[in-house]
Amino acid sequence: MIDVKLLQKDFDTVASKLSKKGVLKEVLEDLKILSQNSKSTRTKMEELQAEQNALSSQFGAYKQKGLDVNELKAQIDTIKVNRQELENIVRDLEAELEAKLLNIPNLPSDEVPEGADENDNVILEKILTPKNFNFTPKEHFELGEINGWLDFERGVKLAKSRFTALSGTAARLERALINYMLDFNRSRGFIEWNVPFMANSASLLGTGQLPKFEDDLFKIDGEDLYLIPTSEVSLTNLYRDEILSSEELPLKLTSYTPCFRKEAGSAGRDTRGMIRQHQFDKVELVCITKPEESDKVFEEMVSCASDLLTSLGLPHQKMMLCTGDLGFGAAKTIDLEVWLPGQGKYREISSISNTYDFQARRAKIRYKNGKKNELVHTLNGSSLAVGRTLIAIMENYQQEDGSITIPEVLRKYL
Repeated sequence: MIDVKLLQKDFDTVASKLSKKGVLKEVLEDLKILSQNSKSTRTKMEELQAEQNALSSQFGAYKQKGLDVNELKAQIDTIKVNRQELENIVRDLEAELEAKLLNIPNLPSDEVPEGADENDNVILEKILTPKNFNFTPKEHFELGEINGWLDFERGVKLAKSRFTALSGTAARLERALINYMLDFNRSRGFIEWNVPFMANSASLLGTGQLPKFEDDLFKIDGEDLYLIPTSEVSLTNLYRDEILSSEELPLKLTSYTPCFRKEAGSAGRDTRGMIRQHQFDKVELVCITKPEESDKVFEEMVSCASDLLTSLGLPHQKMMLCTGDLGFGAAKTIDLEVWLPGQGKYREISSISNTYDFQARRAKIRYKNGKKNELVHTLNGSSLAVGRTLIAIMENYQQEDGSITIPEVLRKYL
């Protein structure tokens, strides 16, 4: 959630930055007026409370002296009524303000390039050179059929479209990738967690999936529970509404979970194969840091995910997202895109974001900085999307006869 004080203090700067993420200036004008009304009404309410307290002190003194308190009591009663009316107004104004703020995206960092959509993203670096095949490389769904690895029809029979069943070596390779990724992340100082695959609405509100993206979530009927879209939700909210000590920061966390997304709005996109699924495995990185350390931690997270891809021998590129392609909660994001020779293009396999204090303000995650409690910075990133890594291995390690070589680092896990 953005800082409403910043909106009041420097409206033009905030409006300019958020316009690059598609927020209309009129929406922000309404927010500014609402916040000012809320603030001024609260000030009046507090002034009346102070006046009531002063008169209440006089009331006791009057009684001790045997003075007439009727007029004083009438004054106090009138103030009480007026204060209660203002209190009700303040409560309604602040509730309306918070509800509207929850739908406002994070401010983009000054480092983020300006642009309208993914076509304006900036390539920062290419790592490893794609292999030149002496045959036409196949796509993963063709290789899956040749090797009996991927069963799309049975996945649909068990659930519906965008679900896939994996068998034999593919199922074992998926498990091997999860173990390898977790071990790799632990070697980089990330603490492994095993977390629930469901989360309550407070958790999803804390990391920004609710209320704006409810249509993309699978809700459990009759329960305040949703299937998680990413373990970013679970890992970040481990510390919701807590005050951490300065000494324990940064917290570096990793976890494997399945992820569940309705993929609302993706009709017609990546319908063949398992690029875009309703359920997929992912290993996540989450960091909780002091503000002055978050840029350094961000670079460490990008390096961790990139080095993991390099260790698997998978060519990839680092892409800085522009303002128009930046996610709702992100202040800045670097995507890692892996080369898929069957498609002849790079595709996203990891997205590492620094949200600054946006999630921390929503989730009330603070740390003790001297005598003050201050908001932390939270960061998250895929390390990696397991299914897409499996796809990348299939396509990059395919042989002319359709067989697939297993990367050296994974063989001990098989």
